[in-house]
Amino acid sequence: MRSARCRAHSTTSPAIRRRDATPGAAMNAARPGWRFLLAHPAHFLALGFGAGLAPVAPGTFGTLVAIPIAFVLRPAGDAVFAFAIVVAFALGVWAAGVAGRALGDDDHGAIVWDEVVAFVAVLFFVGDDPRRVAFAFVLFRVFDIVKPPPIRQLERSLSGGLGAMADDLGAAAYTLLAYAIVQRLIG
Repeated sequence: MRSARCRAHSTTSPAIRRRDATPGAAMNAARPGWRFLLAHPAHFLALGFGAGLAPVAPGTFGTLVAIPIAFVLRPAGDAVFAFAIVVAFALGVWAAGVAGRALGDDDHGAIVWDEVVAFVAVLFFVGDDPRRVAFAFVLFRVFDIVKPPPIRQLERSLSGGLGAMADDLGAAAYTLLAYAIVQRLIG
């Protein structure tokens, strides 16, 4: 049992630390702060370098983090870009798992690295034209929020960091499919 002094200096709130708190209750009870973000490298990554601390729509802010990352990766070539996505996904499984356990929720709203990696993957295919990026951004956010089948089932069937990361890859797949259909119809 930790002492009261240690609990007072903890990086999470009492609601998050409670073992009997449900994941939804932990998410609604408290948002992590700067101390949590900086307490562990996994927290920093999982919270998208701080984008997950946004008071509203942290997933949207996390998705925006992907744009400059893709911009930096594009000149390195397709092989490096694709390899970076794979590495970022693997790191995300670890980071989301660590942060999710600390927050008491495998896919806490502040964990946005899943959006970052999934949207970087979308941008790999979409390119860097601002109109295409904006259209893909809107599609991705819609599919990430709505979670059409089988995305929600995928999220529920996988636990920990893998579950947090996988559902956003599903949203990325829907985004690319819808994007391709619109491109084909419009030209």
